[in-house]
Amino acid sequence: MALNHPLRQSVRSGVSPHPHRRHGRVLAGAGLVLLPWLGYLAATLPPAEAAAWVALDALEAAALLTAGSRLLHGDPRHRVPAAVAAALLLADACLDLATAAPGQELATAAAMALCAELPLAALCATLAARPANRQPKRAPLP
Repeated sequence: MALNHPLRQSVRSGVSPHPHRRHGRVLAGAGLVLLPWLGYLAATLPPAEAAAWVALDALEAAALLTAGSRLLHGDPRHRVPAAVAAALLLADACLDLATAAPGQELATAAAMALCAELPLAALCATLAARPANRQPKRAPLP
């Protein structure tokens, strides 16, 4: 890499080369965390339930990984997979809460919804709704 490469300059100056890099890391990280979770669900749930939950969570992981990797690469095409991830995460939270048995299972579903699924869905929806290239506001001419 050349010494005057823009990426090296942004690292030296402490400025991220793309404003959504942190969000990309969050989404990609969440997608990666879901991968072992898929194995856990497949191994612990009855086969009929496992198929549905694994499919839903696999789609979430794919959308999160796609949106996250596109954000990390500064690709403005992150908006559609972010919107898909938001919808899937919202559906997952609703289904978890609707199908949970009263007691510990419902408390776990509520904690997952409030601490993981809904905040992540809100982030994805925000990223999907933002314009791809935000222009800085210019001061009016005197």
